Amino acid sequence: MSTAAGITRAEAWTLLQEHVKNPNLLKHCLASEAVMRAAARRLGADEEVWSLAGLLHDLDVELTNGDLKVHGLKTVEMLTARGVAPEIVEAIKMHNEGAHGLKRSTVFHKALAACETITGLVTATTLVYPDKKLASVKPSSVVKRMKEKLFAASVDRETIRECEQIGIPLPEFAELAVGAMRAVAGELGL
Repeated sequence: MSTAAGITRAEAWTLLQEHVKNPNLLKHCLASEAVMRAAARRLGADEEVWSLAGLLHDLDVELTNGDLKVHGLKTVEMLTARGVAPEIVEAIKMHNEGAHGLKRSTVFHKALAACETITGLVTATTLVYPDKKLASVKPSSVVKRMKEKLFAASVDRETIRECEQIGIPLPEFAELAVGAMRAVAGELGL
């Protein structure tokens, strides 16, 4: 394998499709991949490594029935067995702190958690627009929705705010996420 990540994008996508059947979850993973690539670019990190972590972070969510006490741990086993780069495996493990009781500590860990979480808020914001298109979404609307606790209530605002711990202010992070998701709007159906 020629990639430092230990897995190519094509192999990662095939693996994801083998284990994830829900089309909306696949779209979430594609959105997370795009936002992670943009965050890596913004922070000067490895875009391939970060985007693959975004793509694969929910690999086991259907296998674990979304149980936050174990979600991510099966992915760690699967990706380790395949020889995926340890930094990707570790970031995926850390995106769900509930599975192991450890706290996110690195920029990569916090970026994955924040990036994958904001995709839900951006998507929910998009779906309340009359045309339901990302092209219409203003990043300021996403920031405004952060304050509305009942809007997309399952989206953890504190996890999104981890963007500030890695040096990206919330308004800029919303802009980065909306822009990244617009780039793959066709794949997302938005």
